[in-house]
Amino acid sequence: MNIKPLADNVVIKACEAEETTKSGIVLTSASKEKPQIAQVVAVGPGGIVDGNEVKMTLEVGQKVIAAKYSGTEIKIDGEEYTILRQSDILAIVE
Repeated sequence: MNIKPLADNVVIKACEAEETTKSGIVLTSASKEKPQIAQVVAVGPGGIVDGNEVKMTLEVGQKVIAAKYSGTEIKIDGEEYTILRQSDILAIVE
């Protein structure tokens, strides 16, 4: 199935969370936080949103940091994705 976001929406897929801490402690799945780093899967066309023109600056394949509790989580073909607005993306990871 293909996802095509509308307006200034972006589809991201979370990257796997670290399973060990820097000191070498192995974390259980219950103690892991929701990862904030994700990969961009699809980008909407932008356009006029709420009366303002929005230019999309993200590209498919980029790694980004998203706001912690933003967006709508969906599950398609067993994969989990989040759809959020471009303004909910805080930074691009290079």
